[in-house]
Amino acid sequence: MTLDPVHFEGITQLARRITQSVDETDQTEFVETVWDEFLDPLVDDDGRTVLCPLGEQRRCEVPIEDVALRDAEYPTCHGLDSGTINPTTFKNGLVLDVAQAAMASTPSELDLHRDRTVVITAHTNDRTTDLDDGWTKWDEGHTDRRILQAPRVSSFEESVVHELSLYLAESHHAIEHAESVSDLFVLDGPIYPKGMLNWADRAPELANLLYDEEEPRDVIANYVELVETFADRQIPLVGFVKNPSTKAITRALRASGREAPWVNDTAFFTKVLEQVEFADRTGPDGETYRERERRTDVLTFTNWFRSRGGADRLLAADADAFGVERTLDPVDYEVTFFPIYDPRDDLLYRVEAPYAFTKNAECRERLAMQLLRDVAAERGPPLAVEKADELARIGADETESLRTELEATFATDRLRSYNDRRWGVDAPAGEEF
Repeated sequence: MTLDPVHFEGITQLARRITQSVDETDQTEFVETVWDEFLDPLVDDDGRTVLCPLGEQRRCEVPIEDVALRDAEYPTCHGLDSGTINPTTFKNGLVLDVAQAAMASTPSELDLHRDRTVVITAHTNDRTTDLDDGWTKWDEGHTDRRILQAPRVSSFEESVVHELSLYLAESHHAIEHAESVSDLFVLDGPIYPKGMLNWADRAPELANLLYDEEEPRDVIANYVELVETFADRQIPLVGFVKNPSTKAITRALRASGREAPWVNDTAFFTKVLEQVEFADRTGPDGETYRERERRTDVLTFTNWFRSRGGADRLLAADADAFGVERTLDPVDYEVTFFPIYDPRDDLLYRVEAPYAFTKNAECRERLAMQLLRDVAAERGPPLAVEKADELARIGADETESLRTELEATFATDRLRSYNDRRWGVDAPAGEEF
């Protein structure tokens, strides 16, 4: 233990000074103002609508015990997830990541659970190398596998191999097993490859890949095809985002000259949906502070919103989708969402779906009640998504074994940093500059 009790007390005293200078009551009032006055619609500084409600803008609550016991809106549910070993750099200059995708269902289908898609994406500076060998079958036909050669970049190699592996495995597996889905399909994460789409705003070199290279465009085309496939079959496709980090609302407000005190839209919607009361308390040092008491017996949520800001703008009706052909009305591909706040863990989730489904009010209501039921019962994502996560996850021991085997295969060591020694196999990546 590196902090003595006296240090804890000193830090707490400093924190109380911050509390005195940051009035949460004022923030709550501003959140209410934004909710009441700025979201119907929210317009950026160019006059473009980036957010608008579908139907009536409202906040709702449902008792957790009651909604958990509701009958499912959809008799069966299929979930899909993709996991990776995280980018690995070797001393010979090779950078790669390995991803596997899996689909699960409720009720369970064991043959479906066995199927996998495995993608290795590699970045090499050797211009004479051609690693891509297309899709092949393995494990008695239960696994699709592929080596993908990443477009050459002078920086951000780890991001490129990671996102290409993750999203190619996920989207390919989803398309290949779409016929298995009969009622509802839930992706573990957003409905489009947000990590890759964020390249458009991250750096010019990454943005150019989206427009100039076929590998990322092929991945985006897979997700477009996925929307079209399920829209044609009239089976809802949704994404369950466990850690949403969008900033469309905060950016639009700041661009208009209004200082938003929260760090992102998740913090905003948490403020909108959290039900708290404040009481004055006196600390051991005699100083007064405010204590928060949160109501924990209900899930709270809003109406659905149509989103055309941030990365969502890139698949909006007025965007070109990087030249990917779209067969539906362009507006049908737009991202819609609603947040669910679970006070038991103080977590906010974001449920996404293409406008192709949520333009129908009955479908919006059914999807909302299905996901609320799942969150209440599972205290997190739908059970099918949790199962898919367990199937697709590559654990720490497996990751270490794979990396060791790859070192032997390449006859070289992976490039290590001090963080590897300090933190082990899941060491956090260093910041890029």
